[in-house]
Parts: sequence; C-alpha cells; structure tokens
Amino acid sequence: MTKKLLLNELDARLTEAAKTPATYDRAMGEYALQSDREGLALEQVDPSRWRSAADRVTLSRASSLEQLFRADVAAISPLEREEETALARRIEFAKVRLESALGRAGIDFEELKPDGVDVEAAELPREVLARWREWHALRKEMVERNLFLVLLNLERYAHTRASRMDLIQEGASALFRAADGFDWRRGLLFRTYAVHWLHQAFRSHLYNFGHTVRLPVYLQKAMKHVNDASNRLGTDDPGRIASETGLGEHLVSNAQSARRSVVSVDTGFADADGEGKFADVLTDDEEQGSRDLYRPDMEDVSLDEGLRMALGRLEDRERHVIEKRFGLFGGREHTLSELSRSLRVSLERVRQIQIRALQKMNAPAIRRAVDPFLL
Repeated sequence: MTKKLLLNELDARLTEAAKTPATYDRAMGEYALQSDREGLALEQVDPSRWRSAADRVTLSRASSLEQLFRADVAAISPLEREEETALARRIEFAKVRLESALGRAGIDFEELKPDGVDVEAAELPREVLARWREWHALRKEMVERNLFLVLLNLERYAHTRASRMDLIQEGASALFRAADGFDWRRGLLFRTYAVHWLHQAFRSHLYNFGHTVRLPVYLQKAMKHVNDASNRLGTDDPGRIASETGLGEHLVSNAQSARRSVVSVDTGFADADGEGKFADVLTDDEEQGSRDLYRPDMEDVSLDEGLRMALGRLEDRERHVIEKRFGLFGGREHTLSELSRSLRVSLERVRQIQIRALQKMNAPAIRRAVDPFLL
C-alpha cells in the first residue's frame, strides 16, 4: 500500500520553513527529496470540499452554456488568503517533485503539455505520471476556485464581436498560466496577479480571432485610429486621415482595405422564395448550366492536398516525425520522448529531424498552398 503525505502535515512543514525566507527554498527542496526517498504520494483533495451543489432551480433545458457555467462557478467556494498561500506552496512543492522525477527519467519538462491530454496518453514512467497528476490536481484547484475572476472581467469585453464562451475558455486557460507563474512570497493575492493574465488573454483572442482573416496586431491598432479619425473628419480620404492620425498614408490605405468584411458561403439571405444561402448564387464558370452551384472542389487546393504535397517533399523518417509530432490526419500529438523511444534515437536527434523537415516544408510553393488555412 502506498504511503501518503498528508496535506496538513505538508502545510505545517512549509509554514514553519516560511518563517525563515532565506532558507525556505533549501528546506522545501530537502523535504521534497525526503518524500521521494520514502515513496510518499501526496494526498488528493476531494473537489466536493470546495464545490456545493449548483443551484439549477431557475435553469432549464433552454438555458445557455454561459448560464450553466455561471451556476457551476457560483457553487465553488473561493479561497481565503491563508488557504490560497497554502495551496500556492503545495503547487510549488509538487512541481519540485515532478521536476526531480523527470530528471531521473531523462525527460525535459518543456515536453509535457499540462493542460492537454498528451501526458495521460503518453507512455511515461509511473513515477512521473503520479507526480504530474498530483501537481495538476493542485493547479486545477487553484484555477477552479478563481474562475469567478473570468466572469468578473468578461463584461469589459461584452461589446466586442467575440463569442463570450470563447472568451471564457481563453480566460480559464490564462488562469493556468497565472497559477504557474504566481509567487506567494510577494504577498499579493492571486486575483491581483491573475487579472493581468486575463486581460492579456482576452485582448490576444480579440486580435487573433476578431476577424475571419487574421490581421497583424499593428494593422488592427491602425484600423482603430483610422476609424476614429474618419468619424471625426467625416471623410475616408487617406491623405487627410494620415495628417490627422500621424500615420503613414500607405498604412492608412492598408487599414482601410482591411476593413472589408468576409462573407461565409453559408450566410443566409432572403430570396424570391423567402430564404437562401450565399452559396446558392455561386457558379463554376467552366460548367455552365450546372445545378451543383457550389462545391469544395471549386477551391484551388484543399488543406488535405496542401499537407500531403508538403509532406511529399520529406524523407520517410522526416514525414513520420512531422505526422506524429503534430498529430496530423486525425492522430494525437506525440512528445519528443515518445518519438525518441519509437525511433530509438536521442531526443536531440528527433529535434534535429523535426527542424530539418520544417525547413524543407517552408518552400514558397508549399507556403502558397497551405497559407490560406493558417490563422
């Protein structure tokens, strides 16, 4: 039977060590090594301790995903300051143990994807998997008990065109990054630190996905100045707007061109029969009279064709590494360690193969085929 390291015992040891800040890191590291030698598994906390039954009395089947999410968040008790500090120390302690286990297994910490499924699916040593589960469970508690921050800061971006659920998802992911970078020694509350990550995640999502076609950040910022100046002046003349904003006339022209909207072929509109789609009015000039007005093969190249053309430039081993590493054609993403074991070469050799393959795939002809599908 696996021996347990109880959380109240861990908290007591770390709290005592924190009384002497200068030696805290060394004391924590020694305790982590002692726990490893004794084969102690960190006690897992039952999430029901901080979750109560969500109040769904006023919710129905017609309730939106956001309403259901808000009900779930309302049922989670937030952390008190002392609880938060103790949890932050546990996360730090668990990470130290994880890094030690990875070092003994010869695995690079950067290869793990803690917020995805790859770690659970990968063939990792039992000790590494156990330490990762302990660390991730603690991170998850920190994130769950601070999800209310996402909803509090979401309203600031309610006027944008972005999906509220997409913003919520970005905010939850940002909380994981905040949990990884939070330093309890500074005396700040986690919410004070995390709010910067949230706003950064929200703005990044708006810049990257606010348009059907991704525009560079500098161009989106220029568009805002150009639109404001155009409204003030009552004109779209590039010369006058350039003088008003201090931007180059060429940049103003590019920003005005970027304002053109993109229409989906599935966009609905009213026709003579009262309904229809934009695709219904598209035709193939080479097939006059065809009743099949729009088909995917009208496009110059499909993503599948573009990828296969790019992979066709590679040697067998290079193609194998790229397909497995990035999970192409429906497969899952593999870590460098997995590929290293399957190919029976070193991690550095796999990395070199990947770099060489990507360089080969960066040819102009390949870029033209694949670029339309890249965000």
